[in-house]
Amino acid sequence: MVNLLLQILIFAYASVGIIATIGYIPTIKDLWFHKKMSANISSYIIWTFCSAITFLYALLIISDLLLEIVTGLNFACCAIILILSILLVYRK
Repeated sequence: MVNLLLQILIFAYASVGIIATIGYIPTIKDLWFHKKMSANISSYIIWTFCSAITFLYALLIISDLLLEIVTGLNFACCAIILILSILLVYRK
């Protein structure tokens, strides 16, 4: 029974990581395709920094592949949005 609950939790955690990544897509589309500023740069500076630290902690300290993937996707999405936002501001 405990093993089943752990497997469900692992599946749920992986699913949340995928869903969270999908949640970044509308903002990335707005910035990339529509050139519409839809992200707060100050917030994404903080979120990118925090997600980078979390990803490095997962990668170097915890060494759990699923955690590394989820935190890596979060970091990548935050960094993409931050970079696209900064590029959009400086292109105007």
